[in-house]
Amino acid sequence: MQKDMIETLARQLLDLDEGALKPREKAVIERIVKRLAVSHNLNAMYEDAATPGQRLADHVAAVGGSWGFIIGFAVVIALWALLNTVILASDAFDPYPFIFLNLMLSLLAAIQAPVIMMSQNRQATRDRIAANHDYEVNLKAEIEIAALHEKLDRIRSEDLARLTDRVEQAVGKG
Repeated sequence: MQKDMIETLARQLLDLDEGALKPREKAVIERIVKRLAVSHNLNAMYEDAATPGQRLADHVAAVGGSWGFIIGFAVVIALWALLNTVILASDAFDPYPFIFLNLMLSLLAAIQAPVIMMSQNRQATRDRIAANHDYEVNLKAEIEIAALHEKLDRIRSEDLARLTDRVEQAVGKG
């Protein structure tokens, strides 16, 4: 009975459409009519479609944006400075002001920044897809709730009619 009501409501929505429904909304309603699920695991789908370059960009962004990387990088720079000023004072391979270290840091920043931006763009795309999916799931839930309201209203009307009949019969007997 509940399934019939949902299907009927979904068919009514499709029949009433005069261009007001967006294609995505029509697709959700058609999936309801066909008894197909709307929800699915977006993360698995998104990861399966990722290219090796996209996975690498995500990994670089995850590592480069971690406290472990920042602390490790600070330790490497401190050791570099200590090695080239105190330990190898006269035979330093990169004496103060550490021109070679500056070059390496600049190269790292030049490579790391666009890779992190690629990962952020990918995350923004993933967020848009998730928002669209949430909209579709919410639309289906809204239709299901409307069907439940209709069913409850019908049950309440039937109960009220039966109660009215009983009262009339009781009053007629009395």
